[in-house]
Amino acid sequence: MTGPGLSMPVPAPALTPARERLVLWLLALTQFTVIMDFMVMMPLAPQLMSAFSITPAAVSGAVSAYAWCAGLSGLLAVMYIDRFDRKQLLLWMFALFTLSNLACALAPTFEVLIASRAFAGVTGGVLGAIIMAIIGDLIPAERRGAATGVVMTSFSMAAVAGVPTGVMLAAHFGWASPFYLLVVLSVLVWVLAARALPAIDGHLGHPVPLKAVLPNLLALYKVPNHLAAFVLSFMNMATGMLVIPFISPVMVSNLGIAPAEVTYVYLAGGVATLFTARRIGRWSDRLGAHKVYRYMALASAVPMLFVTHMPAMPLVAVILFFPFFMTAVSGRTIPLQALMTTVPEPSRRGGFLSANSAIQSIGSGTGALLGGMTLHTDAAGHIIGYGLNGWLAAGLTVLSVLWVGKVRRAADLKPAVA
Repeated sequence: MTGPGLSMPVPAPALTPARERLVLWLLALTQFTVIMDFMVMMPLAPQLMSAFSITPAAVSGAVSAYAWCAGLSGLLAVMYIDRFDRKQLLLWMFALFTLSNLACALAPTFEVLIASRAFAGVTGGVLGAIIMAIIGDLIPAERRGAATGVVMTSFSMAAVAGVPTGVMLAAHFGWASPFYLLVVLSVLVWVLAARALPAIDGHLGHPVPLKAVLPNLLALYKVPNHLAAFVLSFMNMATGMLVIPFISPVMVSNLGIAPAEVTYVYLAGGVATLFTARRIGRWSDRLGAHKVYRYMALASAVPMLFVTHMPAMPLVAVILFFPFFMTAVSGRTIPLQALMTTVPEPSRRGGFLSANSAIQSIGSGTGALLGGMTLHTDAAGHIIGYGLNGWLAAGLTVLSVLWVGKVRRAADLKPAVA
């Protein structure tokens, strides 16, 4: 294969079951650092607001800076992701990602932190696309939902171990401490990945001339089925980011929960998803990604509305509720990601998934930006306007459930052979 415009089959390295499990868990650990880096900014919002004297909208700006830069880098990655051994590209981007976290930890001002978050987005956005391309190259389509579920366990690990640990460290040692922790973790995972990942270069047999890269990139967006998939990805990510970045500051400002206590809320949600992510992946393989996406998306609307209209309630009640929110909102992404690996032809998979990762990042940035624009703080220090975000998220959820039927697998679009 290689560039998005070719249609040759892509040979994949044959892996033993044990080696396949090792590769998937290494990808999950890599994704863990990326997701923790993105997620930890949200519960750190109260500390950042205090340390830099900024508003919730400014925090959403930091989240948007990461997401928009991740989207831009993902779009650019379409032009080169299929031109390199995926292992080597992953290692280079992971090294730069680690440096970005060091820059975040050392940021002396909010402006420098924004620039560092943008750098993290540039590298993190490409890493997500590479990881999904590796899954598409190594794992047969009939087991790709389960494999995606394993890698998506990184979301659970980030919620169970990464984010609560980061919030607790920030409460005791300052907001920069989670980023130092990420630097250490990333170095360890990088070393393991360098030793254990196989070379993934079966797509390099016929490199695309550089002058053909841009036309091939544009060709990705001319395929109606690709466009339908990109719209779905955008809606799915914007929906979550209308709500998620503001949960922690609302809990602190409106419900009176201490910043350190937010740790227990995220821990409860993460434990729940740790048990549900792989089950949802297997469920997606059995029933089909379209059907499971519809179920999970509809199931997520109720907890999104509740969390954005949450009344005054004790910490224990919030902790008991949060697993339902996390399971539903994260669970809808598992069948979506599995579906995305089946949309393009194999030869276009790397480019398509890179473009899709960019669209998802742009959706995240758009959702966070719009969500921050609806919020303001009253004289008592309470955050106002969060309920509107919930209704917007519920509306987009319903629209995505209706839209997912327009997204088809490439295999289903091939003419039948007589």
